[in-house]
Amino acid sequence: MEIQVLPAGIFDSNTYILSEQGECAVIDCGADPERILKTVADNKLKVRYIILTHGHADHIFHVGTLKNATGATLCIHQQEQLLYSDSQKNGFETFGFSNQTELPDPDRLLKHGDKLPLGNSSLEIIHTPGHSPGSISVLAGNMLFSGDTLFARSVGRTDLYGGSGKSLTDSVRNRLFVLDGDTVVYPGHGPSTTIGFERENNPYV
Repeated sequence: MEIQVLPAGIFDSNTYILSEQGECAVIDCGADPERILKTVADNKLKVRYIILTHGHADHIFHVGTLKNATGATLCIHQQEQLLYSDSQKNGFETFGFSNQTELPDPDRLLKHGDKLPLGNSSLEIIHTPGHSPGSISVLAGNMLFSGDTLFARSVGRTDLYGGSGKSLTDSVRNRLFVLDGDTVVYPGHGPSTTIGFERENNPYV
């Protein structure tokens, strides 16, 4: 699989475009949609999925525009619906965006262990609650897209709606740190890392 990384926005959130055999999945939608669509067009890709690792504003801001432009299947974990759809819970009102963004309804509600076919491979959904109730990580071969669950030498905050420090620690230890140490971690913010490095050096878990 090939990967394009598009950091953007005031929160410097990462949007990822993961592609194989002419089709792609867009993971999170914080980047400018014109930039996403240009990258897709330049690489002659069809957007098959839009996958939201969780429902906070900095990761979903442009999902309506991207959904309308591509018709892709919009995916979010089944336990994230309430946060995603509520402007008080997802952060839109906090940052004054509540009247500027229309959020489309999800097409597919994900659960732990789901697999989404892409090209000749598949994307495995790992439910990693803690940062929010329906936070997910997406495993694609030796690449893990961890949303705001696991960062380089850090983890996601747990003081927002539905957050839980215990759940986040359990998610990282029992669902992410059990992966192969060579697995490359692509987080929702900041640089990439590896599972092996974080097992040995992350001070928060």
